[in-house]
Amino acid sequence: MNGVINFFKPRGMTSHDAVNLLRKILKTKKIGHTGTLDPNASGVLPLCIGKGTRISEYLLDSDKEYIGELTLGHRTDTQDMDGKIISSSKNCVEEEDIISVMSKYIGKISQLPPMYSALKHKGKKLYELAREGKTVERNPRNITIYEQKILNIEDCRKIIFYTKCSRGTYIRTLCDDIGVDLGTYGYMSYLLRTGVGNFKINNSYSIEYIRKLSSEEISKIITPMDKALYHLEELIVSEHLYSKLINGVVLRFDFMDESKVDKLLRVYCKDIFIGIGKISNVDSKFYLKMDKVLII
Repeated sequence: MNGVINFFKPRGMTSHDAVNLLRKILKTKKIGHTGTLDPNASGVLPLCIGKGTRISEYLLDSDKEYIGELTLGHRTDTQDMDGKIISSSKNCVEEEDIISVMSKYIGKISQLPPMYSALKHKGKKLYELAREGKTVERNPRNITIYEQKILNIEDCRKIIFYTKCSRGTYIRTLCDDIGVDLGTYGYMSYLLRTGVGNFKINNSYSIEYIRKLSSEEISKIITPMDKALYHLEELIVSEHLYSKLINGVVLRFDFMDESKVDKLLRVYCKDIFIGIGKISNVDSKFYLKMDKVLII
C-alpha cells in the first residue's frame, strides 16, 4: 500500500494519534501526516502510507479550506473554545461592521503565531512554554487568505464563515484579530477543515469506516501518489530516456514549454509515474533534474 488516505480526523484526536491508529489498523509503520490539524478541530487530514511518505513534503504547501465559528465578547488565552477567558466585552457590534472588518482579512496579511502552537523556541514547543505561564517573542508571518465568506451571523455574536488560506495560517489567531479589530473580543468556537489541496471532506474516511474494511478494500481508498500530487503540472518524457530518467541522470532538452521552468513537476515515461522533477534553463538549454524518483 503506497499513497495517501484522506482521513477524517474527529475533534479531540491529535494528528499523532491519527497516525498511530492507522499504523495499527494497516499494520505498517510507514505512515505520516502532511501537517498537523489542531486536536480541537475536525476534518481533512491526509495521511501518507508506505512509499507515499516520501511525497509528504510536496503536500505541506497545499492550500487549506475551513468552516469556522467566531464567537464575540470574550478572549481566551488559547484563542479557541478550550482556553481560559482572559478578557470580556459587552460592546455591541453591528452586522455591517462585521462584514466590513472581515472583508479586510483577504489577501496577503501578517499574522503573529499564537503561543499555544507547535512552533518551537530554542527546541521547545511554544504551547509547552505557554502552559508554564511563559510568553516569548515571536516574529509575524506572511500568510494569504484567498477567500473568505460569511455564511451566517447570529445575533451579531456568532459568525459562521468559510476560509481558503495558505499554509501556516492560524484560524484561531484570525478570529482573535478580527475580534480586536471589531472593538470587542473574539475566539474560535468551532473549526472544521473541509479541504487540503485536492483532498476534500466529501471523499474523506472516518476511523470507524476504515476499521470495517478488508485489506483489499483499504487499498481502493488509497489515492495513488501521482494523483495526490495533481496540484503539480505533469511532464511526459520520451520512452527512449526511461533508463536515464529512473537512474537520476540529468536530461537536456533543446525545447521546453517555458511555463514549466523552475517548477516542481510530475514526471511520466512509458505511461509510468517516475517521480518529481524540475526544469532549469541554462544558456537557452533546458535541463530536467529529478528531485525525487518514486517509481514503485
